[in-house]
Amino acid sequence: MLFNSLEYFVFLPVVLCGFFLVPSRFRWVWLLGASWYFYASWSSQYLLLFIANTFVAYLAGLGFERFQAKTPRRLILGASVGLLLGTLFVFKYLAFFQSSLVAFLDALGADVHFRELKVTLPVGVSFYTFQALAYVVDVYNRHVPTERHAGVFALYKAFFPQLVAGPIERPARLLPQLHRPTRLECQRLATGFALVVIGLFKKVVIADRLAIYVDEVYSHPSQYHGLTVILATYLFAFQIYCDFSGYSDIAIGSARMFGYDLMQNFDRPYFSRSIREFWTRWHISLSSWFRDYLYIPLGGNRVSPWRNKLNLFIVFLVSGLWHGASWTFVAWGALHGFYLLFAMWTQKPRTWLAEKSRIARVPWLHTTLERLVVFHLVAFAWIFFRADTFHDAWTLLGNVPRVDWSLDAVVVPSLSGYELTLGIVAVTLLTLLHAWQDRPNSGEFLAKLRTPARWAVLYAMICSIALFGEFNLTEFIYFQF
Repeated sequence: MLFNSLEYFVFLPVVLCGFFLVPSRFRWVWLLGASWYFYASWSSQYLLLFIANTFVAYLAGLGFERFQAKTPRRLILGASVGLLLGTLFVFKYLAFFQSSLVAFLDALGADVHFRELKVTLPVGVSFYTFQALAYVVDVYNRHVPTERHAGVFALYKAFFPQLVAGPIERPARLLPQLHRPTRLECQRLATGFALVVIGLFKKVVIADRLAIYVDEVYSHPSQYHGLTVILATYLFAFQIYCDFSGYSDIAIGSARMFGYDLMQNFDRPYFSRSIREFWTRWHISLSSWFRDYLYIPLGGNRVSPWRNKLNLFIVFLVSGLWHGASWTFVAWGALHGFYLLFAMWTQKPRTWLAEKSRIARVPWLHTTLERLVVFHLVAFAWIFFRADTFHDAWTLLGNVPRVDWSLDAVVVPSLSGYELTLGIVAVTLLTLLHAWQDRPNSGEFLAKLRTPARWAVLYAMICSIALFGEFNLTEFIYFQF
């Protein structure tokens, strides 16, 4: 069930009405049933796998409460983490590692073959597995208490707004909310509805329109050159942002209507002045997850400088692999790791140059140049993220300097010049809005408006969705992860 489908906009009000009509003590039953139905509409054959994933994490929590000695707790931790990661490995990575091993052995001259394992990737498996791991590790470390209520814990894992693509909620944030009775509040309904509209606008008016252009160029890398490749890469940067942040807006808005608050997942990432800052603004729930459950356990910054840099690079490699079972994703993660390490290695000379440069005396110009550099570094890495293979990525990069830099050449058969212009105008307006919001103490745009003006803006966005939206029911990009 897609967030951008008519089915969801029937499902959401039905579940919402039922939620507030049911007595408070039974609301978790209603919401859990609705969430399982939501997942089954995606992947009914893997609903049992999802429930088993929930059961493993729940039993691990009970085990930690039952046993206080270090040895049994470690055994429970190892068994539960092994089962959770093992399932993720089988369904997402086994075929990738088999093919990589065969290719490696073939290069060495060995003729080795494995029986091919053909499985469909369960929707949202990376997200709900990481959420289960967060609970298991936090309970083991005594950061949160064991959740004894099986139904509430199952709802924590299955809560439908964040089930398929996050935000990856921590138990300390979401579990207490699920125990707290909620009331029907007009303010929450209004702000939640506004977020849903904004998210839908990002998805169907911007992301899905840009996707037509991007898919055409990246599906035929040898046919396009020069400005067309550059424009497709820029548009993909905004496509993936609007697609994923749009999903997060709809998820956060939907949850808010029920009285629950999900964490912010994006904070205008393309206005970052460094790669480090970018990762505090982009997919915040995942980057903070890797910080807390991988970087810090590896030693974080408490180790020697070279080990700290190695830890950072490992985190980015794993982050790339998390996004997909392909070496192109690993390359994307490695690029971001290299960016961060290079910034650390060159910090002193860059600081010296900035102090000596005239540009540093004009703060807004200095800030703008930093943001442009970071954006282009991120956009370059997106080429490997979006390309189907390394060969396609190299082909696109090799075609950039080749001839035809005319504006007429940027129009592709699948998207008219009018529709392309419409997409670029929408991106420009979104960027200007983000520039306004990025000022100190600017606040949220809609919150600053008076009520009539706020509803007028929302009405205009709804009309834009109806008039200019691409209703081809395109899945959100991060559903594949």
